[in-house]
Amino acid sequence: MAFRTVQQIEELIGQKITAYRLNQNILQTELANKAGVSLGVLKRLERGEPVRLGTLIRVMKALGLEDWFDTIAPFSTINPLQAVNENPRQRARRKKSTNGR
Repeated sequence: MAFRTVQQIEELIGQKITAYRLNQNILQTELANKAGVSLGVLKRLERGEPVRLGTLIRVMKALGLEDWFDTIAPFSTINPLQAVNENPRQRARRKKSTNGR
């Protein structure tokens, strides 16, 4: 993944929100009302300008995308330490020799 500035990430989020809104055929005014934010704030978000985290959450919920937040930092379902403790290493057995010993 290429290094991105905060501004580039904000712009990317704005572009994605715009694309989701258009894909669902929702007007900006409708989305703003549904999310409980002003039209101006929604426009700022879509332009990639800084907005409050609560605004982003409200808009994502209004678009039905609240599950997206689960992908930000998913929890590992496998604990490496637990796997090691459950299956302790065993010593390798000595190979039998072919000459009868």
